[in-house]
Amino acid sequence: MSLQFVLYGGGQRESSGTGLFSVRIREHYAAEYAICQRALSLDSPWLPFNPGYTPITTQRSSISRECDVIKGLRRMFQVKHLRRAVLAAHRRVRELQMIAKGLASTGHPILAHVIPMRRCNLACTYCNEFDDYSKPVPVDAMYSRLDHLASLGTTIITISGGEPLLHPDLDLIIARVRGHGMIAGMITNGYLLTAERIQRLNRAGLEHLQISIDNVMPDAVSKKSLKVLDRKLLLLAEHADFHVNINSVVGGGIHTPKDALVIGKRALELGFTSTVGIIHDGDGQLQPLRDEEREVYLAMRAMEKSSYARINGFQDNIARGRENQWRCRAGARYLYICEDGLVHYCSQQRGYPGKPLLQYTLEDIRREYRTAKECAPRCTVACVHQTGTIDFWRDPQNLPVSPVGPSHTAPLVQLQPK
Repeated sequence: MSLQFVLYGGGQRESSGTGLFSVRIREHYAAEYAICQRALSLDSPWLPFNPGYTPITTQRSSISRECDVIKGLRRMFQVKHLRRAVLAAHRRVRELQMIAKGLASTGHPILAHVIPMRRCNLACTYCNEFDDYSKPVPVDAMYSRLDHLASLGTTIITISGGEPLLHPDLDLIIARVRGHGMIAGMITNGYLLTAERIQRLNRAGLEHLQISIDNVMPDAVSKKSLKVLDRKLLLLAEHADFHVNINSVVGGGIHTPKDALVIGKRALELGFTSTVGIIHDGDGQLQPLRDEEREVYLAMRAMEKSSYARINGFQDNIARGRENQWRCRAGARYLYICEDGLVHYCSQQRGYPGKPLLQYTLEDIRREYRTAKECAPRCTVACVHQTGTIDFWRDPQNLPVSPVGPSHTAPLVQLQPK
């Protein structure tokens, strides 16, 4: 499950507000819109409430009333567009502060990935991060974990699962994150989104949301299809005040690689950002991409905008079956907190170090920061690569290599050598 949205730069949406509204008006009410444009011109004799013209019961005055409605709707969309622009600017400032803090100090986590709900309402064959029976983590336990992460200086919290929207107190969890001044993001499959649910996420203070869409039509590998989720994307375009990223995928048994291009273009049409990830198969292995998959991957990469979260050069090597030489800072700059409240290197190294979060200290962070991980050259976990980028230029890892092995819950996501 990709985490690329967490460090976005959450820019302003490109296609929302008055522009999209005007297009729809012209498409569906072309004749009425033209009449309104004439009625609203300064030299028009059709101005509303002009006593020199026919009463309101006539067709012309009726059209004037419709013009007032259209003007009101346009103002509403302009206000929404302005509000989103202000929120986007605020997110950008906070993200720049996060980067500055990360450059100034190595003694705190940049990103923590927390799991309040392991259960999921789907069962994608490539995913090893869910079950169909777990209960939600009690909200008081989540509060304790978030409070401790804040005390460690964590700057970003990503809420995931399983499916986090299944948690009955998700809004309270998000609000707790924001109450500590941390950036709040979430990864969801999108199935449970409604207009009312999106508005609740707005009020809770969510800042980033990512949905991974795997195909255009649902199949045996994944039900996260554009056909099913497109109506959810329309709701997000209409109601969400937070930044939305749509992540499409190649590899992992996806039957039609070119679906990723369709999904990416649709995301951009709706004013969202779009990224691409390389996924593993049901055995937790990732083969180098086939020629067709590599072409789609490169085309999708060209669609991505430049920002911190798009530092995905490591995926170029993965696509070619090559190892990456880098310093993994998992356990220090990136923490994965499972539903049991234990700290792990990442979703694919559950069990290492496996220490309770509430007992995790600055000394643990300093140790793991300087500890090399033997799984790093063939790692495919995007968020760990991205957080490690801040420190790539400094502090060699001079402690003994951490002898990580098979996860205690599922096979590892590792690149298969050619």
